Amino acid sequence: RTIFSNTEYMIHHNPFLSLSLSVGDITQKGYEKKRGKLLAPYIPQIQGKQFPLINCKSTVAPPGSKQNKPRAANSRDECFRSDLHTEAVQAALAKYKERKMPMPSKRRSVLVQSSVEACTPPDTSSASEDEGSLRRQGRIASSSPYQAHPSVEHWFNRVIQGSSTSSSASSTSSHPGGRPHHATNTTSASAATVLADLMAHTQLGCCVKPHHPFTVTFPSFFYLILSIFLSLYMSYLLLTLSLSKGVPVNSRVSSKIQQLLNTLKRPKRPPLREFFVDDFEELLDVQHPDPNQPKPEGGEMRPLNGEPLGVVTNWPPSLLASLQRWGTTQPKSPCLTALDNASKPIYTLTYGKLWTRSQKLAYTLLNKLSTRNEPLLRPGDRVALVFPNNDPVMFMVAFYGCLLAELVPVPIEVPLTRKDAGSQQVGFLLGSCGVTLALTTDACQKGLPKAQTGEVVTFKGWPRLLWFVTDGKHVVKPPKDWHPPIRDASNEIAYIEYKTSKEGSTMGITVSHSAMLAHCHVLTQACGYTEGEIITNVLDFKRDAGLWHGVLTSVMNRMHVISIPYSLMKVNPLSWIQKVHTYKARVAVVKSRDMHWSLLAQRDQRDISLSSLRMLIVADGANPWSISSCDAFLNVFQARGLRPEVICPCASSSEAMTVAIRRPPEMGVPPPGKAVLSMSGLSYGVIRVDTEEKLSVLTVQDVGQVMPGALVCVIRVEGTPYLCRTDEVGEICVSSSSTGISYYGLPGMTKNVFETIPVTSSGAPISDRPFTRTSLLGFIGPDNLVFVVGKMDGLMVVSGRRHNADDVVATALAVEPMKFVYRGRIAVFSVSVLHDERIVVVAEQRPDASEEDSFQWMSRVLQAIDSIHQAGVYCLALVPANTLPKAPLGGIHISETKQRFLEGALHPCNVLMCPHTCVTNLPKPRQKQPEVGPASMIVGNLVAGKRIAQACGRDVSQLEDNDQVKLNPISLSQTTEDVLQWRAQATPDHPLFLLLNAKGTVANTASCVQLHKRAERVAVALMERGRLNTGDHVALVYPPGVDLIATFYGCLYAGCVPVTVRPPHPQNLATTLPTVKMIVEVSKSVCILTTQAIMKLLKSKEAAAAVDIKTWPLILDTDDLPRKRIPQIYKPPTPEMLAYLDFSVSTTGILAGVKMSHAATSALCRSIKLQCELYPSRQIAICLDPYCGLGFALWCLCSVYSGHQSILVPPLELETNPSLWLSAVSQFKVRVTFCSYSVMEMCTKGLGSQTEALRLRNVNLSCVRTCMVVAEERPRITLTQSFSKIFKDLGLSSRAVSTTFGCRVNVAICLQGTSGPDPTTVYLDMRALRHDRVRLVERGSPHSLPLTESGKILPGVKVIIANTETKGPLGDSHLGEIWVSSPHNATGYYTVYGEEALHADHFSTRLSFGDTQTLWARTGYLGFLRRTELTDASGERHDALYVVGSLDETLELRGMRYHPTDIETSVIRSHKSIAECAVFTWTNLLVVVVELEGSEQEALDLVALVTNVVLEEHYLIVGVVVVVDPGVIPINSRGEKQRMHLRDGFLADQLDPIYVAYNM
Repeated sequence: RTIFSNTEYMIHHNPFLSLSLSVGDITQKGYEKKRGKLLAPYIPQIQGKQFPLINCKSTVAPPGSKQNKPRAANSRDECFRSDLHTEAVQAALAKYKERKMPMPSKRRSVLVQSSVEACTPPDTSSASEDEGSLRRQGRIASSSPYQAHPSVEHWFNRVIQGSSTSSSASSTSSHPGGRPHHATNTTSASAATVLADLMAHTQLGCCVKPHHPFTVTFPSFFYLILSIFLSLYMSYLLLTLSLSKGVPVNSRVSSKIQQLLNTLKRPKRPPLREFFVDDFEELLDVQHPDPNQPKPEGGEMRPLNGEPLGVVTNWPPSLLASLQRWGTTQPKSPCLTALDNASKPIYTLTYGKLWTRSQKLAYTLLNKLSTRNEPLLRPGDRVALVFPNNDPVMFMVAFYGCLLAELVPVPIEVPLTRKDAGSQQVGFLLGSCGVTLALTTDACQKGLPKAQTGEVVTFKGWPRLLWFVTDGKHVVKPPKDWHPPIRDASNEIAYIEYKTSKEGSTMGITVSHSAMLAHCHVLTQACGYTEGEIITNVLDFKRDAGLWHGVLTSVMNRMHVISIPYSLMKVNPLSWIQKVHTYKARVAVVKSRDMHWSLLAQRDQRDISLSSLRMLIVADGANPWSISSCDAFLNVFQARGLRPEVICPCASSSEAMTVAIRRPPEMGVPPPGKAVLSMSGLSYGVIRVDTEEKLSVLTVQDVGQVMPGALVCVIRVEGTPYLCRTDEVGEICVSSSSTGISYYGLPGMTKNVFETIPVTSSGAPISDRPFTRTSLLGFIGPDNLVFVVGKMDGLMVVSGRRHNADDVVATALAVEPMKFVYRGRIAVFSVSVLHDERIVVVAEQRPDASEEDSFQWMSRVLQAIDSIHQAGVYCLALVPANTLPKAPLGGIHISETKQRFLEGALHPCNVLMCPHTCVTNLPKPRQKQPEVGPASMIVGNLVAGKRIAQACGRDVSQLEDNDQVKLNPISLSQTTEDVLQWRAQATPDHPLFLLLNAKGTVANTASCVQLHKRAERVAVALMERGRLNTGDHVALVYPPGVDLIATFYGCLYAGCVPVTVRPPHPQNLATTLPTVKMIVEVSKSVCILTTQAIMKLLKSKEAAAAVDIKTWPLILDTDDLPRKRIPQIYKPPTPEMLAYLDFSVSTTGILAGVKMSHAATSALCRSIKLQCELYPSRQIAICLDPYCGLGFALWCLCSVYSGHQSILVPPLELETNPSLWLSAVSQFKVRVTFCSYSVMEMCTKGLGSQTEALRLRNVNLSCVRTCMVVAEERPRITLTQSFSKIFKDLGLSSRAVSTTFGCRVNVAICLQGTSGPDPTTVYLDMRALRHDRVRLVERGSPHSLPLTESGKILPGVKVIIANTETKGPLGDSHLGEIWVSSPHNATGYYTVYGEEALHADHFSTRLSFGDTQTLWARTGYLGFLRRTELTDASGERHDALYVVGSLDETLELRGMRYHPTDIETSVIRSHKSIAECAVFTWTNLLVVVVELEGSEQEALDLVALVTNVVLEEHYLIVGVVVVVDPGVIPINSRGEKQRMHLRDGFLADQLDPIYVAYNM
């Protein structure tokens, strides 16, 4: 059955048979019978004439048939009207009610908020700029107080909405405030449900047809009552919501996210199908073909022969012979007329002039250009032709001059700047062709960018070129005896035409002399060209149809070409029509764009006639929108003499040259045809007539018959080149003597494209001639007409379906385009994200379009494309006018646009991402399996031969060295204050502390006795002035320095419990002072010790604005204390007594204070002393904050205990002098130093380019044995490696840098120390980690994550890995929670609310199986232990502890566990302008906050890049992208991100973002 049989035509008009066939179970016999019965009534009318399914304008109709009736001159069949597509789009949009989409927030310089707005419902508060574009259309236009119903409806929806899980987050937990309220009154609950349902229907669903919103259909009075009822009901629901601690409803952000969740209520997901395992248990949804998709049913197509090539008696043997003939016999005959921008002829080149000037140039090139007495050029060399589009005369002379000199011209565009779109690729082409000479005009050469020497610059990627000007004064007349060789056409290369591929690379297509001649012959026959005809050419004369018709075939037939430059068309779009009228031109070669432009300008012209035209060649007739331009043009200009039949669309490609062209009417060819094809069928590569769904159809016109002498077939697009069936779309292939012969210098691609051998379904070749692929997608219709439905370059295969970029552009244009975007400035392409192509639409926005209008247009475009193409758009971006890269003659440079999009250099002004809609192949959400019990786990590990993951540091008791005991009689029972007193007596003048200021000079020092005496003074002041009792808590609010240390020991001397507190920042009291107040209150401090300056600050007016200063406890300043001795130093009755409180803000934003006993303090100092080998003769440098954790211990405790000298470098001073710490390390020749990540980052960023200057200042780091980064997180490998690399030049050993690990329950678990093996690095599979599994892979593997061990486990510390849920022990290299047992564990949390019960098991928990006696503290960090091949100092095999991340920080998404730092690392890598990033979740949406370090115009570039990278690497859909200024992401003193603070700031709308994008 062929698709083009009578039956199908009848089916087109008969749904009954269509239905019968579509069922698919009808037998052939039954089919024939039914067909006969259905066709019977029509047989008299048909009379043997075969009607195609494609409507043809029939010229001959049998008498008595309906077709004989006269039709109006311009009446056209209903279904072929050119505005059909626009109607379809409008109808499609009508199906969608205005869907409430959250509009992106952009920073406004002024946000005016009145006091009234502050108390309006959330959707209207401070969101005036976000609402206007999305109002429902049924809104009443009065100003009654009940107007805000969309807001109320949304607000209401938000309150009663159940757990809203998007496709990106199939987690079962509902968001806060999202749980249904079990109201006591069941009727009100059911009413809420009914209303929620009613409102849910106003949103777009993927399967439910949307109802009309009730707001439009009900009368106003009812509407008023309903609004009142709603508002009352709302206040009740909001009350219950606020009581149940629901979502914050007062912020714009919350309302936007809720809108977003509402749009994602019914996310588009394909029906659940089977999944396949991708390399691992990662379950990627594989796109299976739809079982109901249409399949081709026709028979195999037969190759189609063009009419035979006619034999012409006086046909010249080559094109040059033709030029010689006309140049000598008809020298006065006009060849080419060039026009200026005023449409006036500036020069007419005659055939005589063309012949003589070409000869002069040929002679000059061969004989007058030389280097070192060698001719510069030899026959066969390639020469670049660089001519502007307004100088066809010089180009023609240069082109034929090269041919006469047997050189190969390579015409290219004029490079205007060094950064032209695609210019670099053109340079690669010139380089690969070995071009050394470029010909150009004098004017053009003067306009090219010059270097300082005055020579033309070398453009990026271009070879070094010699520029030669071809104007008359530079060429010489050849001697009388010199004649250029005029040879018969051969297979030698005549010229090279450039072509830009879909990916943006530029290839050179070689055309031989014989192919050039044959192509002229073919065009002459197909177009019926005759000698002396006048032809108007609007196209680029350097390549493609403009070259073939306007430079080559015209010379063959001595035609006169009127060349219309592009610059003139921009000024006067009617110029070509005026020239047709003036010169009575017989042929015009144009593009559909030129026809469209002339329509817009034609009103002013009355007296023009197109009656002389016998052929209007539409060079891009294969484009889907060319049909509408042709139709519209005909409708307007038919009245001015244009005959419908002279419009001749043609199809061509650079490789195959002209493929098909509609013949002029005098040739007696069949009438033109048009096809109305189902867009859905085309996406499956099948030709179907769409009778039911008028919306999604593509109307295409034929491009005429194949060329004379050509053999054409249609082959499958992918894989083996099998012939297509008759109802199947494939790539058109041509075998002919008039095609290109190769891609220059690319033999592999040449074989694939120019030497294809199509085969039948049985695998037999259809011909022994090779075929050339045209990159045109189409089919052969009835009457052997060729139909093109798209190009390979515009093909986008999305989820297994094929879409054409041009079709998508046509749909976008049909959505009121002229108002908001420029018609010709829309680019559509696809990018590969997560194993599938994703559609991206980029358009230039008109400057006068408002943000709301543009956003509304964007959302309508999304809906139109979704409805008509059944394809989701991944990203829609609007850029400012004139910013998209331009192709040489107008139009958009698609590949360059795509490149800019992927590089984040597009700078859009509006962007809308829709990953939720179109990413349908996400992995299946992980289903949690029931946990294996702890006993089974142990047995399983034993069977597998794995040991239980347990490790310990060296035994403290064995490490006591007898010599040390003699020198330093410090027993384990002694407290640090005892040690200080002993040192003050034993070594009074031994220096303990040395504080540096920003200049690097010593600001303060303290010896043992000085520190002891200062501490005594403080103790006396506490007792006498403060009247404090033993056990009272004292807050120490000091800048980093010796005073802090002295007051700490003073508190211990007085029997008080010190609490170190970071002082408030004078410039930022509003945010820093409340933290101070909170710690003072939570720690129940009865007194604050501080300096006079800070005391004034705490009581200042500025402080009063931030906190209640009247409620401060007693504040004492310690600046001028009297010299008094304490009568008696306090001795704690037991070592378990509380020594100090350690308060710190965790990364999750929780303020947690832990209790440290005297025994734990001593044990901590002892472990550090042993691990780092600290003795009184040692010096260490500390650049840490001294307020909590290991930083406090190293700053205040260790020096006193071990007797070494500490060089104290306050990290704050590095802001003014980044080199302070490293200079100090070098100056004091320090072997051991400690810093934080923020210090390391400051040095890396601030000193990265200054290592040479530091070397000149004699900074030398070769003394450093160990540089330890104090952290409570996973080691930041990238930062430590950068630091090592940068300062390697200053002598820093690559082995020196290591990390430590501590947490709230134990501030020092691991510390590299001075002995033992170097830290090891392993590579984990990130995908396994999401499933809580450790899978080691090789370095460089895809999805690999490097992880370094966090230093050596300290002496006296035991570590075990336990299952987070069963609390059973885990095996070696298994991921679980790190538990620690050690004498220096903290004894518990200190909280004011007495919530110890919640956290009791953090400090004293037991394993559920195995060793159930030992008490462990839970760190709250995930990690694993792995036994390495390395040997410890003790000779045992070394156990490495790897920290993966904090359990509290992890994100549970799609049933998997993600660590924020992994996502953040990917995001930071995605664009050079992302300085920092933080992620968190809100209501199952992943929110990504990025700091932009660059101009604000880059902000919107980041949205797509962030979404892409998170999808690709983590299989997650980003819900919200927030772009903020540098420094907005809060960071604590250890350099850790405070993600929960950030989340609170975001929800409270306090971040002042540059841009917030809500991904749909």
